[in-house]
Amino acid sequence: MKSRKEAGAPPSGSGMVGGVILAAGESSRMGRRKAFLRHDGTGTTFLAHLVREAAAAGLSPILVVGRPGDVDLERAVVEVGATYVPNPRADAGQLFSILAGLDQLTPAASGVVVMPVDVPLVSARVLQRLVRAAQDQGVGIARATHAGKHGHPVLFTRSVFDELRCADPAVGARAVVGADLRRLRDVEVDEPGVTVDIDTPDDYFRAFGRRL
Repeated sequence: MKSRKEAGAPPSGSGMVGGVILAAGESSRMGRRKAFLRHDGTGTTFLAHLVREAAAAGLSPILVVGRPGDVDLERAVVEVGATYVPNPRADAGQLFSILAGLDQLTPAASGVVVMPVDVPLVSARVLQRLVRAAQDQGVGIARATHAGKHGHPVLFTRSVFDELRCADPAVGARAVVGADLRRLRDVEVDEPGVTVDIDTPDDYFRAFGRRL
C-alpha cells in the first residue's frame, strides 16, 4: 500500500484540497469539444489526463463543471472517476463555474485547485507543489508560473472563498487574485505547459505537433 506521501495526499494535519476542472465552455474557436481532445503525451483525453493527475496529487473531491444536460461529458466524467457538476449559469462567465465547484466542497476543505480543461499540460507534481505552497502562513492563493509567466492551475484557499462569491462576474477570479499581492504566491515550475492554453486548432498543433 502506498504511503500518504507516495500517493500524493496532502501532508498530515492539512485540510483536504479539492480540484475543479472547468469544462463548461462551448469550444467555439476549437470547433470541437476540448475535453475530448486527444492528449498525445498520454494517449488519453484532456479530461481523463487532468482527472488522473488530480487524483495522483491527492486532490479530493475532483469535480468537473459542465453545462446542464451535457450527457456525453457527464458520462465521460463518471467513467474517469470524477464527479460531474452542472453549471446553469455557464453563459454568464467562468466565475460561475468556479462557484458551482465551491458549492460542492465540504466545510473541511482547506482549498481548491482550479484547472481549465484547455490547459491540459499539467502534472501531479505541479499540483502537489501548489498544495505545499498554500500551506505556508499568509498564502491565500498559489499560482503556477513558468519563466516568470503566470498560468494555471491556481489554488484558492478557503480564506478567499467568500471573495470569489462576491467577485464581479465581468472580471471573474482575476479580481480576487490581484486584490492583495501579499497573499499571492507564484510557484515557479519547470513545466512550460502551465502557461499553454489550447483554444484553437493551431494551438493544438503547436502543443502536440499534429493536426486534429
